[in-house]
Amino acid sequence: MSNINLIIEERPASIGSFMVGRLLPFKDKRMVGPFAFIDHMGPICLSDTENLDVPPHPHIGLSTLTYLFEGSIMHRDSIGNEIEIKPGQVNWMTAGKGIVHSERTPTYLRNSDKMMHGLQIWVALPKELEGMEPEFFHVEEKGLPEWTEGGVHFKLIAGEAFGRKSEVPVYSPLYFIEVKSTSRQTLKIGKELFGESALYILEGAIESEGNTFGPKQILVAKDSKLCEFDMQENSTIYIFGGEPFAESRIIYWNFVASSEETIEKAKAMWLEQSFPQVPGETEFVPLPLQSKNVKPRL
Repeated sequence: MSNINLIIEERPASIGSFMVGRLLPFKDKRMVGPFAFIDHMGPICLSDTENLDVPPHPHIGLSTLTYLFEGSIMHRDSIGNEIEIKPGQVNWMTAGKGIVHSERTPTYLRNSDKMMHGLQIWVALPKELEGMEPEFFHVEEKGLPEWTEGGVHFKLIAGEAFGRKSEVPVYSPLYFIEVKSTSRQTLKIGKELFGESALYILEGAIESEGNTFGPKQILVAKDSKLCEFDMQENSTIYIFGGEPFAESRIIYWNFVASSEETIEKAKAMWLEQSFPQVPGETEFVPLPLQSKNVKPRL
């Protein structure tokens, strides 16, 4: 990737009781295109007494994308969806004016050993859609375009690129692409990308301008048109980006918005428990203490 702007190491964070690698946001780059948040979850082996249990929590102003490599998550939300997320599928939940959901290990797996590994992503909504009605889409793996060029395998998980379009219904120009190669390959794909662009190395390594970068590093390009690099054998990377918004964004806990007023309203609603509820769920994640929270403007 020529003219790399930033090189960032994955940083530890948490989801429920599990540690995850926080990829975005970070100090020097708050967003890449409309992407506001990316967590690398696992890989972790959970015993028969360990389970993923993230109680109901709210979101506004964004779409969430869950993509698993291993394991399974049961998704339940306040608009009545209850569906198991399996590897290769995409859960695309658009919060809009407000949605609440929980994420748990499915019942049939709770008393057995299991793996958990995947990516959890937030994509900010355009300003004019921040107050839209919440929506939910589950896209099977067959709805994601896959192709092979010159020994490199591509999968378009979301958005549009390479003249192809994913079935995931995004709300702004973006792309999220999986790239795999079992042999050493040189990629020159800048002409297929647009806007801002970043690359995350899941496994293997890439080389650019005499430098080698390995797993759990994220590289942000100065210009998506300059996206050239060499992939080492047995490498898997994820390229994401798109057109940035004209307005800045505020992120507070699980809320993303273009105005402080919207964030404050959401905080008050969650404190009052006036968000819609997830059917069958009685727990909830409390609003973090004000003194322990930060409100970076994105």
